[in-house]
Amino acid sequence: MEEPSDAELLRRHLIGDREAFGELFRRHRERLWAVSLRTLGHPEDAADALQEAMISAYRGAAKFRGDSAVTTWLHRIVVNACLDRVRRNKVRATVPLPEGGPEPVAPDGDPAHVATTLAVEQALSALPFDQRAALVLVDMMGYPVGETSSILGVPEGTVKSRCARGRTRLAEMLGHLRNPDADPAVPSTTPGVHGGREESGG
Repeated sequence: MEEPSDAELLRRHLIGDREAFGELFRRHRERLWAVSLRTLGHPEDAADALQEAMISAYRGAAKFRGDSAVTTWLHRIVVNACLDRVRRNKVRATVPLPEGGPEPVAPDGDPAHVATTLAVEQALSALPFDQRAALVLVDMMGYPVGETSSILGVPEGTVKSRCARGRTRLAEMLGHLRNPDADPAVPSTTPGVHGGREESGG
């Protein structure tokens, strides 16, 4: 039997199916969690933001107009919940990932890889929220600029501009990882971020 579409699950939720929204969330949980965690940088804040976002989506499902994919709508709510937490707690929003938090582990257990990944996450946390969110969606999660534009509610040119500025700042902060003897102020290619091509735009 063919699985119901996201839109069908949302429709079932609206007519009283108590299992439909849970299934919709389980279907997209990992990517929504990744966006929340990489945008906020703190596991506790990310979990709280994701929970708040899903409560908002559950209660506000009737407001979904169908002018975008259900996943785009869910991601938009998650990003907005992350922004709300940043606004409420500006101090923690700019602090790097805590040592006690879950650390990414390289498949081969390479400590250098783990250290590089942590450095990228810490540098990412230092970016302004708008640049951080754009980079997470485009470079880390692989969303097209057009879909990211819908998620963030800004023009495509703005997404491209935020990504370009964010990549430049990350390259400045992480240049020492490419060449340990280099001056940290000299831009270099950013490791761990997949946006290799620069995109211009307003």
